[in-house]
Amino acid sequence: MDRETFHNCCSLAKMPRQIHQQHCSSHFIEYIEREIPYSKFFKNYLISNQPCMFSKKFTEAWNCRKNWVTADGKPNLQRLLHEFDETPVPVANCNAKEYNSNPKQIMPFKEFIQYWREYIQNGHSSPKGCLYLKDWHMQRNFPEHNTYKTPIYFSSDWLNEYWDTIEVDDYRTPFHADVFRSYSWSANICGRKKWLLYPPGQEEFLRDCHGNLAYDVTAPVLQDKGLYPQFEEACQPLEIIQEAGEIIFVPSGWHHQVYNLEDTISINHNWLNGCNLDIMWQFLQEELSSVQREIEEWRDTMDSWHQHCQVIMKSCTGINYGEFASFLKTIANNRMSFLNSCPRNADNCQDSLAESLLALGPQHAAFDLQRVLHIFENMLSNEDFKRLDPSALSFKPEELLQEIREAVRTIV
Repeated sequence: MDRETFHNCCSLAKMPRQIHQQHCSSHFIEYIEREIPYSKFFKNYLISNQPCMFSKKFTEAWNCRKNWVTADGKPNLQRLLHEFDETPVPVANCNAKEYNSNPKQIMPFKEFIQYWREYIQNGHSSPKGCLYLKDWHMQRNFPEHNTYKTPIYFSSDWLNEYWDTIEVDDYRTPFHADVFRSYSWSANICGRKKWLLYPPGQEEFLRDCHGNLAYDVTAPVLQDKGLYPQFEEACQPLEIIQEAGEIIFVPSGWHHQVYNLEDTISINHNWLNGCNLDIMWQFLQEELSSVQREIEEWRDTMDSWHQHCQVIMKSCTGINYGEFASFLKTIANNRMSFLNSCPRNADNCQDSLAESLLALGPQHAAFDLQRVLHIFENMLSNEDFKRLDPSALSFKPEELLQEIREAVRTIV
């Protein structure tokens, strides 16, 4: 990131989200044919929270594009079976519904491949339903395969950075696009998909009379005004066909529904960073408010009512205010450490995080610190954060804020 982009984006990021988004059209998607400067992607898509599509040129060198696809563009099931065989994988049943999602089971990879072959032979039908292998952290479990390389545009990934730093074994599971309003990118290795995207806020028109989001936005039942009283107010979704090799960037809060138009393999990832940190913080406040409303009747009978709200929020959302503060502290400490040492080239980097920070540059690290500073200042004025049990934090936020301010001053 260059200095001009840093100053422009710091100013833009401090504006209320609804103000700087109203100038951005949400009814078209831009197509990125070849490499663009990171600063352009940062300003035009990350900060602006706008979707885009990358051409197949961005994935043509990936090993999975070369090894997992047959000459006629189909999934190379034999090669995949050879590579993963008995590996246990999570498989969802798309024909079943549990609490507005699909139930999942763990099965050996070879069993799923056998199912897939039979499914294709039977005209894409099966008495077992439509099974879908998803949420498998393959890259983490098989790093030696060097399956793909994350494009630099998506490399500022605070979620993975945090869980890697604290060395949690089963990381990423608590974090999900629907829960944390994260960004996502999805690359089609082979096959085609149809996406229906609604810009942030439109989901409110897609709720039923009980406040629940529609399970299928194309279902005829949405025409029932008694069940979906505001559906007619919703805009038409952005409809996108994603071809093999292309990567789609889905911004924070863009609700979406996706269809595989043919046998498809895709690599998907959710992440967040300083650009959408405010959206995550807003979502966490809404989650806590929801918990508080649910147990409001017990407020006066429990001395530790506020602490219990945090516990319930953690169990439902995967994180509470205390852990969110620790998350921000980890990100800030990593940036301050990088700026203090600031290696000049990748040869001097001792780990992948330092290498990633170097590729993005010191201005990006300073932007990250500005964003953490902004959210921390907001948190310190939040009444629910003030009520946290002191034992919920392993540090003093005021002291960390002073360290961040001093670190930013050295580079701004």
